Amino acid sequence: MYYYQFFGKFAYLIIFLLGLSVGSFLNSWIWRVRENFRITSGRSMCPICRRQLHWYENIPVLSFLALRGKCLTCKNPIPIHYTLVEIGTAILFVLLARHTLNHPVENYLYFLRNIIFLILLTVVFVYDALYQEILSEIVWLGSLIGVFFNIYLDYSITSMLLGAVFISGFFLLQFAVSKGRWIGGGDVRLGVMMGLWLGWPVSLAALFIAYISGAVVSLALLVLKKKTLKSATPFGTYLAMATLICVVWGDRIVDWYMGLL
Repeated sequence: MYYYQFFGKFAYLIIFLLGLSVGSFLNSWIWRVRENFRITSGRSMCPICRRQLHWYENIPVLSFLALRGKCLTCKNPIPIHYTLVEIGTAILFVLLARHTLNHPVENYLYFLRNIIFLILLTVVFVYDALYQEILSEIVWLGSLIGVFFNIYLDYSITSMLLGAVFISGFFLLQFAVSKGRWIGGGDVRLGVMMGLWLGWPVSLAALFIAYISGAVVSLALLVLKKKTLKSATPFGTYLAMATLICVVWGDRIVDWYMGLL
């Protein structure tokens, strides 16, 4: 029993470190996409002075702490969101592992699917939060991956198509009525991915969670005078968060709601 507990904790440590590494890679990839750099064009670099980093400047979290949050050369502050993405990705890796791997062996495929979903949603969340844009290539890639996994895991194709048509159609209607003022084309495309991943009616639950969380956060920012009524809201961040919640707990949320009726 002692050895089982030890190796179980060691496995979670490995998963946490893997999450840190993935978060660090996603930070680099997102920045390079925005700046039009190829991911294969050299080592990571300072986003301000563009100097390539030494290996000891590129260790997730530890390098940020050792450098006291500043570039070794230009002394400009290292954006804090890099470290937050690394830590957040690592924590979510561990939470997904605890949720999935404490069950029968067949759930390892669910774990792989959910980790890939988490990586894609992290890109959507961070990119939209920073640049108010949802990358089309990530959405279409995610849609294809989701269809592959869900069909293999015996999800209902009808449910997936209903979810995709309803969520994307709902966003498309808003886009058409407002002429793009209320919602962007990226949200419409993201609706396709959400529906294919979650199916019907779980995708509807994700939609509710996204709108409720978005309203609560926006109201709080208005009260704190961090934003005004005219400020743009990166809605993709809320959609990404709601999708991840429903990937893990969507069926339970729907069952709970139906039990109230």
